[in-house]
Amino acid sequence: MKAEEIRSLDDSEVTARIAELEEERFRLKFRSASEALEEPLRLRSIRKDIARLQTVRRERALGITRVAAPKAPAKKAPVKKAAAKKAAAKKATKKASGR
Repeated sequence: MKAEEIRSLDDSEVTARIAELEEERFRLKFRSASEALEEPLRLRSIRKDIARLQTVRRERALGITRVAAPKAPAKKAPVKKAAAKKAAAKKATKKASGR
């Protein structure tokens, strides 16, 4: 579940979804103690979804609103000046040592 999907839900829907996921998590943990799970990574995704839901609920309680961050300009590829400097330094060292 994406954070944007969660933010589009009502407060009551967020609370209900947390309760559903907590119950599913409990059942999976209980079942994992007695048998191997078909999808063991489901526990991880449930735990992360619960955390996302609780974060959005807490943001709403504090009155925090999310503002889209402006896109940063793309970085240009670095010019290969460092390689040229190393080569020049190497040549200077060879000349100084008399090789």
